[in-house]
Amino acid sequence: MREVLPQLLAWWEAGESVGMGTVVATFRSAPRPPGASMLVGPDASAVGSVSGGCVEGAVYDLAQAVVSTGTPTLQRYGVSDDDAFAVGLTCGGILDVYVENVSKQTFPELGEIAADIDAGRPVAVATVVDHPDPAYVGRRVVIRPDVPASASLGSERIDDAVRDDALGLLAAGHHGTLSYGPDGERRGEGMRVFVWAFAPAARLLVFGAIDFAAAVARVGGFLGYRVTVCDARPVFATTSRFPGADEVVVDWPHRYLTAEAEAGRVDRRTVICVLTHDPKFDVPLLEVALRLPEVGYVGAMGSRRTHDDRLARLREAGVTEEELARLRSPIGLDLGARTPEETAISIAAEIVAGRWGGSGEPLAAREGRIHA
Repeated sequence: MREVLPQLLAWWEAGESVGMGTVVATFRSAPRPPGASMLVGPDASAVGSVSGGCVEGAVYDLAQAVVSTGTPTLQRYGVSDDDAFAVGLTCGGILDVYVENVSKQTFPELGEIAADIDAGRPVAVATVVDHPDPAYVGRRVVIRPDVPASASLGSERIDDAVRDDALGLLAAGHHGTLSYGPDGERRGEGMRVFVWAFAPAARLLVFGAIDFAAAVARVGGFLGYRVTVCDARPVFATTSRFPGADEVVVDWPHRYLTAEAEAGRVDRRTVICVLTHDPKFDVPLLEVALRLPEVGYVGAMGSRRTHDDRLARLREAGVTEEELARLRSPIGLDLGARTPEETAISIAAEIVAGRWGGSGEPLAAREGRIHA
């Protein structure tokens, strides 16, 4: 929903009704992830995408019908469905798309949710998309850390289960569908709840104000990270040199990272790229980075010789073998990169592979499912 939120909010504020289809579950090689949304506006325009073009026509027609009837619908599009073939779902995947009517009457919390997202405050939205009792479908609750829920999904048992699991998704920054028994039984089946988890953007911390850092910052921003470039040298660490960064910090890298970690601004989604390849910066910084309890990725640039020297210095500093095993160095996947931009792509590829469990091998050389 995030990518279509500006247009959705504009129609909502104008008092219009909007048909919205959202991918709530995917199987096999689905083209769009859970959370991808498509709007059908009051002017019959379409905004966003749920499948990259495969089933948009079918979802468009269904959204118009849902706006007319006011009854939300969960629809599956897959290779075994004749309708899926008819609308062109050729990727071999399966999509579950939840289609609902969005207006001030059906979704009064949207304005406050949009304000939270704009301010970077974590907020989750849990919606019942499937239930044996149709009266439950469409019930919604807004969940914020340390704040009582805005409503009830039907019972205290359901509310407690969904809140706990939604907060877990929010901490990880992932949307997802949760399954329970009809009254929130964790081992049961029948009720499905989709959770939009709007967490602040994951962070990419780039240390070393060099030309490679500028390219990494641009690619990181493209991937949706909030990018910080940090260097102790004020002559190099300037906003004019790093227009792709959200912020440029002049500080000793290890001191800055320590302060950010102590302030709670480093978590399991944080990516750390050390590009200075200078021992006086690298070693104290990596001592801090490799000992963080939670971090998504720690990579360091340098030649094989630089890497070996860095490892020796870190061992002398007391860094354990278990901690050293977290270090990705030399940084990036082997793409044959030469330029800063190509190197940034190789670093980004390793980050994405690590996040989703990819092998880094060519897909053409592998068999079986594309997505694990």
